[in-house]
Amino acid sequence: MNRPLDLGVPEEFRRPRRLDVLIPTRNRPAELAVTLSGLAAQEGVPDFGVVVSDQSDGDPAYAHPAAATMVRALRHRGHPVLLTRRLPRRGLAEHRAYLLDRSAARYVLCLDDDVWLEPGTVARLVTAIRELGCGFVGNAVHGLSYADDVRPETHGHYEEWQGRPVPERIRPGTPEWQRASIHPAANLLHVTEKLRLPAGAWRAYKISWIGGCVLYDRAKLVDSGGFEFWRRLHERHQGEDVAAQLAVLERHGGAGVLPSGAYHLESPTTVTERDVEAWEVVVTEPGAPQPA
Repeated sequence: MNRPLDLGVPEEFRRPRRLDVLIPTRNRPAELAVTLSGLAAQEGVPDFGVVVSDQSDGDPAYAHPAAATMVRALRHRGHPVLLTRRLPRRGLAEHRAYLLDRSAARYVLCLDDDVWLEPGTVARLVTAIRELGCGFVGNAVHGLSYADDVRPETHGHYEEWQGRPVPERIRPGTPEWQRASIHPAANLLHVTEKLRLPAGAWRAYKISWIGGCVLYDRAKLVDSGGFEFWRRLHERHQGEDVAAQLAVLERHGGAGVLPSGAYHLESPTTVTERDVEAWEVVVTEPGAPQPA
């Protein structure tokens, strides 16, 4: 029988450290346990913390014995964990803004609650953002049920950065927007296999946006507005990560990192009310820069 789980104290958690992982979750106890297990197996970044914010309809997902065990495993390995609830729900962007405000870390990894990270992934992302000096780097998630579904027509959208990423202004309808077609299914996995990188090597490539596993320089994310645009959105939205990344790309640049160690659990979405694309509202509202 599981004993009561210590939720942590926000004031004690919010301290300067190298990295915090921010996980929003809702109605996904099994998936959250898998996501936390991936974090518990990470090495090479000894000082990261984890914040989980739950918006489940019933008991919080972290109260499930499997998830609770992974919380305890993370703490046993020296990683502080803060467990919170954010109710009532005000939309995905507000939830991410809330999570961001729980952290004072140098970097923040926005990790979805249905992504498993293979060992070494977090260390590689931290290495990449430090060397590249941009606003964010990310690992697109692989859908392994598509491992045999090769789509060579998408591979041409893969383009590596030569040197550090530079700021880019990317909008729908531009050729750069099509870069996102490299990320669905297992497309990036197939590109990676063709490159035959030596062990330990990684590459930075050009993106329009990337979902599921994104590491931000927290100061640069905040400088670009963070997720504060939630106040201008209807709560039934999606694409809040895209909206934030377009802003960071324009000010500070960003990149995808290959190989990706992020694997999508391919569970049904818990975001069923998607009336509004957050990025569409943010980039087209009065005063926002428009495509040339």
